[in-house]
Amino acid sequence: MTAPLRLGTRGSALAMAQSGHVAEALTAATGRPVELVEVVTAGDRSTAPVQRLGVGVFVSALRDALTAGEIDFAVHSYKDLPTAAAPGLHVAAVPPRQDPRDALVATNGRTLAELPPGARVGTGALRRIAQLHALGMQLEVAPIRGNIDTRVARVLGPDADLDAVVLARAGLNRIGRADVITETLDPMLMLPAPAQGALAVECRADDQDVIELLALLDHEPSRAAITAERALLATLEAGCSAPVAAYAVLAEGEPTDEGDVNQEIYLRGAVISPDGSRDLRLSRTGTPADAAEIGKALAAELLELGADSILGQDAQAGPGTQQLGSTE
Repeated sequence: MTAPLRLGTRGSALAMAQSGHVAEALTAATGRPVELVEVVTAGDRSTAPVQRLGVGVFVSALRDALTAGEIDFAVHSYKDLPTAAAPGLHVAAVPPRQDPRDALVATNGRTLAELPPGARVGTGALRRIAQLHALGMQLEVAPIRGNIDTRVARVLGPDADLDAVVLARAGLNRIGRADVITETLDPMLMLPAPAQGALAVECRADDQDVIELLALLDHEPSRAAITAERALLATLEAGCSAPVAAYAVLAEGEPTDEGDVNQEIYLRGAVISPDGSRDLRLSRTGTPADAAEIGKALAAELLELGADSILGQDAQAGPGTQQLGSTE
């Protein structure tokens, strides 16, 4: 009997759900059994703000386990990965991306527009904090930390102390909590984080057998979109906790003279100051084959407009704007 492949995962409900989905898909595609191996990361053990712990705090232990041969592959929330490649490791698959938009969970079924001035809205992401301030709705933004259920309980639980929280819609979907969403936020109001809703399936770069198996799970349109978004992030030299947003969409372009229809990437990017007072937003289009160059070019345009001065601001500028949480 073929030995099961060992899939390393964090132990949170979201991470286990994501890894379980990948394991089932791989077994269905290849017939190979897969067992989940829980790996505790520094981000899981600490309650310190993410920017103090450093970029990649939720993936380093998984990568160490991969390098040591303790697991055969790992599943990450792609937006947790540092933009620099890890020596000796390879992202062999980007499965179909889930809805990358942010979602509001509010009391009394309210939408964002229905929240009154002074309403307390919780989030752990500086990107979301900055965009909430930029809306000018006079909301009180409260930095929070914890897994999805913990955050939702701050609004809907018996000891609720917030009027709303903002979370990734994909995460709520993956753990079966989409029913608590009161509004899926339009990207025009709340642009997602680069690679939000996407998974990265990573293995050792010299493990050709596993690379070939995992390649069956790769979804080219999702990979192209993520490549554009993360190229923008890397060119800005920003990490996953920075107030940077990006969202790439693939759509059909103009027909060619031969009647073929080519795809285009439409990439939107933004850099927002923590207090919302400066909000730079641009867009760019191109072909999927040029995904990385589109992201780099859009980042260069943002830098020309002064994005570097925003990214250089104190991440704790303004009351209650520090980043406190994992990506969940």
